[in-house]
Amino acid sequence: MTHSPHTAPPTRLQRVLASDFVFDFTRAPLAILAAAVVAFLFLVAILAPAVAPTNPFDPASLNLMNGFTPPMTDNMFTGERFVMGTDDQGRDLLSAIIYGLRVSLFVGVMSVLLAMGIGVSLGLVAGYVGGWLDNLIMRIADIQLTFPSILIAMLIFGVLRGIIPPDLRDEMAIFVLIAAIGLSEWVPFARTVRATTLVEKEKEYVQAARLIGLRRGQIMWRHILPNVIGPVLVIATITLALAIIAEATLSFLGVGAPPTEPSLGTLIRIGQDYLFSGEWWILTFPAVTLLALALSVNLLGDWLKDTLNPRLR
Repeated sequence: MTHSPHTAPPTRLQRVLASDFVFDFTRAPLAILAAAVVAFLFLVAILAPAVAPTNPFDPASLNLMNGFTPPMTDNMFTGERFVMGTDDQGRDLLSAIIYGLRVSLFVGVMSVLLAMGIGVSLGLVAGYVGGWLDNLIMRIADIQLTFPSILIAMLIFGVLRGIIPPDLRDEMAIFVLIAAIGLSEWVPFARTVRATTLVEKEKEYVQAARLIGLRRGQIMWRHILPNVIGPVLVIATITLALAIIAEATLSFLGVGAPPTEPSLGTLIRIGQDYLFSGEWWILTFPAVTLLALALSVNLLGDWLKDTLNPRLR
């Protein structure tokens, strides 16, 4: 497309808005809804101190007389009303969910970044270098795939927690959780990047890079990596949902986030204790929030997979 001397070329924003990606997105109502839910929950989590009615983990703000207050009901002792009710300690459940969402999203995002860093690096090396190193990395990946990722995460969490001194375990629990989930989810990244690298390394631009004397690392990271990043972004989106669920599962089992920084999984575990005694809201609202988050991220990942895969277009 050419432009007359008097017509300014389109800006980068105009080119993005005119792209096929944006065109497909604006005609996918389910993807728009999923993206809106994910963006809203991320924004609420980031702005938690500003949007939460109270800080639920500040002991000074708790009043045990507010305990077990149903949603939108005046407490019989204090007269206070809470949108989503309170838990057994009198914590505002809406505030607890907002802060718990913050912990869950932080663990999920950091776990995916760790898994992506490990998987992409190993996949590039395995696909480009090949030989015994490729066989070693892929056999380790195959062995890890024979076990459920949640069991791998629990094993890694237990080992790392055992190494840390007892007085630092609560402080390091979140980072141990990130390491456990990240180390259990790197395999899909590695396998996908390896398969794509095997194709890319035979193309002419890689042959040309070798002929001009570029080092192996430069070819892998500066030339091949940009061409394999598309599938990685799709896997990262889907893995984010898996990481959030894994964190909630570990916290529900009592081996995840510490009580001082409860996540959505911890809140669900607390709510389960009171489900059959009539305090249904303590379990229901955190569970619905977790479900909405995981489902929206999954739907967004499925749409990205269909959109970025040229064979499905």
